[in-house]
Amino acid sequence: MKLDVVMRNGRIHTGDRARPEAHTIGILNGRVVGFDDELHGMHGIVEHDLDGQNVVPGFHDAHQHLSYLGLRQLQLDAHHSKVRTLDELYAAIERLASTLGPDEWILGGGFDQTRLGAFPHIDGLDRAAGGRPLWLTHTSEHMGVVNSEGLRRVGFADGSELPEVPGGIVDRDASGRFTGLLQEQAKDLVASHLKPPPAEYLIRALEAGTTLGLSQGLTSITEPGIGSVTGLGNGPADLHWFQSAKEQGRLGLRVCVMPYITQVHDLGMIEPGLRGQGLDLGLRSGFGDEFLHIGAVKVLSDGALFGRSAAMSCDFHDTPGNRGLFQFDPGELRETVIGLNRAGWQVAMHAVGDLAVAEAIETYALAALDHPRADARHRIEHCTVTSPADVARIAELGIVPVPQGTHLSEGGESILAGLGPELAHSAYRMRSFVDAGVVLPGSTDAPVVGGAPIRSIHDMVNRMAPSGVVVGPDERLTVEQAVRAYTHGSAYADHREHEKGTLSLGKLADLVVLSDDIFSVPADRICDVEVGATIVGGEVRFDAGALRSGVLQPS
Repeated sequence: MKLDVVMRNGRIHTGDRARPEAHTIGILNGRVVGFDDELHGMHGIVEHDLDGQNVVPGFHDAHQHLSYLGLRQLQLDAHHSKVRTLDELYAAIERLASTLGPDEWILGGGFDQTRLGAFPHIDGLDRAAGGRPLWLTHTSEHMGVVNSEGLRRVGFADGSELPEVPGGIVDRDASGRFTGLLQEQAKDLVASHLKPPPAEYLIRALEAGTTLGLSQGLTSITEPGIGSVTGLGNGPADLHWFQSAKEQGRLGLRVCVMPYITQVHDLGMIEPGLRGQGLDLGLRSGFGDEFLHIGAVKVLSDGALFGRSAAMSCDFHDTPGNRGLFQFDPGELRETVIGLNRAGWQVAMHAVGDLAVAEAIETYALAALDHPRADARHRIEHCTVTSPADVARIAELGIVPVPQGTHLSEGGESILAGLGPELAHSAYRMRSFVDAGVVLPGSTDAPVVGGAPIRSIHDMVNRMAPSGVVVGPDERLTVEQAVRAYTHGSAYADHREHEKGTLSLGKLADLVVLSDDIFSVPADRICDVEVGATIVGGEVRFDAGALRSGVLQPS
């Protein structure tokens, strides 16, 4: 019998506790069909000699903004690895402006005021942009800065005409003058005018994000919010463009998309006595195939920790008098989530501050009382500041928390400054969840931070801020726990653990070849492990030269 692919002579870490290791794996029709002695006498149309290299199941980022990450590749990247000071940022803007036509927008994102020393100011942006309109998003994607020409392009003569926005902040200095900064819901005063982008531009962005992800060992991602021009996403046809990218062979990894809450609406009576909430035609969580499917509906509760807009029960340590905000009325959100749960949706609520996390937990508890479901797996995205009592309730209710490892390494100083030395150690809990029996996924929130899963696994194990401070030492995971989160855990968060997450008979043949044994390298060297090849459904989608392959000639 000929299989499509056989990979031999490797150290294959399957993630399947019933068969944790193998040396040979057979693949047919994109799925695993056998290991080792089960493949005796069988050959593959394509055979790969792994030459003793290590293999793990494909990595799955449970919270990555693929489209935003791709757009960042096509626009001005203001991440702190590229620009370290405000002067460097203004210089980068000036260089880009010189390559654009006089009417073209300067677009980009990734700046972090805690790294730059201050927020970019409208005066500096005006000088650097040379009369062109400009919009740059913060690394958190929860705020952005606009220049004077940008304001004029969207209908405001100057900052004095900007209205106050519920759930948002129009930042003004002590004299009342607009600084250029728009936070949370207020950012849509500008951002909504820049969406949707041209179709080909968005597909190019998806392709760019996919290409980067495959080079990092990603075989699946969950896109946390599509479909909106005034919230998360790029426009009402987002799913159409994901599908188009897939059909054109430009979406090389598996994607679960979360419709943003504004795209879900009352469907009326879907059966006698039952009103439905969903997308048109009654689409809901789970619809799709193994490459592109609809997941949870995304709901925003509060703001961001890095922007000091997360809803807290106490003041931020470095901004006395500021406890963040809820973007929407919590009572109204409760009613919305209860209705979504009743309609069969999985819900993913963004909640960062401890007040928002507690509200999310209570909302899910009320939804379960209203309409019990056996396995809803509602999620709390970020789930940043939690108490031991929160952890216990999350475990009891079967909620899936989705914290991010790389927020600790890239944003560790901001976490320590914003929460203070004591409360910071309750941020992005991980070990507490695992010890409580919670199935923990792995994620980055890219492009808020870098999207490399190996770096994130490193951070889940080490939890070290740039200063060398370990943020929450008791929350460190073992490397086995971190890898399991990035494989089985992320699949579980999307209700797809029966399809992927381990290399098991009948599951999708998604795997990554690594340069070293990630389970035995020193903990402080995990980030040095490199991706040699990425295989999705048995097909090589990225190869850095790790595979020695042969193709059998037809007999």
